[in-house]
Amino acid sequence: MSDIQQKNPVYIIRPPRAWFALEWAELVRYKELLGVFVWRNIKVRYKQTSIGVAWAVLQPLLTMIIFSVFFGRLAKIPSDGTPYPIFVFAGLLFWNLFSSSLTNASSSMVESSGMIQKIYFPRLILPLSAILTPMIDFAISFGVLLCVMAWYRFLPGWHGIVLLPLLMGMTIFSVLGLGLWLCSLNVKYRDVRYALPFFIQILLFVTPVIYPVSIIPQRFQWIAYLNPMTGVITAARSSLLRNASVDWTLLAISFIVSIVLFLFGLWYFKKTEQFFADII
Repeated sequence: MSDIQQKNPVYIIRPPRAWFALEWAELVRYKELLGVFVWRNIKVRYKQTSIGVAWAVLQPLLTMIIFSVFFGRLAKIPSDGTPYPIFVFAGLLFWNLFSSSLTNASSSMVESSGMIQKIYFPRLILPLSAILTPMIDFAISFGVLLCVMAWYRFLPGWHGIVLLPLLMGMTIFSVLGLGLWLCSLNVKYRDVRYALPFFIQILLFVTPVIYPVSIIPQRFQWIAYLNPMTGVITAARSSLLRNASVDWTLLAISFIVSIVLFLFGLWYFKKTEQFFADII
């Protein structure tokens, strides 16, 4: 090695090769950066808005009112014996978390292209922070749901509160798996940002947000539960609204699918991560 090479060594930074272990030690070491990104996303989301975080209340409320009028009152869609506004709000609670997180995660890499090309940090932090940001809106919307239930004199089931962390975990695993896959694709194929809104719109009607899964013939219901959000929303309604018992077998199908989506998205993300800075 020459004297110049000894004085000016060249360092090559590569992402970790292990994908299953998630490099937890590295993520923990960068936890402050994760917090900075989450706070940045929150500030950008409500920057220069006149009513600020009140949008987290107005959006689900207005959507609930519109759905209740058109689907509950005019289309006469059943709601398993509960008032339709509560029924649809419980579905929108998790659906908004899913759709917002997926939209944010899919564009997280492209929006931070400048940082990716200049400095190294665990790239997983970007989609992860994009998914954690809508949790603020979820917490606010859950408080609104409790107020709506109080208005209709509905007492939430205690087992629904206990089940809530599991259902949130299933939602996060599902959206993280899909988000990691889509944000990786979006780095190379910018068509993703155009196709995703259409995909989410179609998925809204495939997922039992505005209708109960009970209207599907029982022998075909397991197919609907291949969509993880079907299990999440149906179990949330059954436990919180106490209008039916939780079908643990069908919920297990949704849980397994959410884990499979997460592992696939993580595998694809780690496989393509090394090329992000070159093609973004």
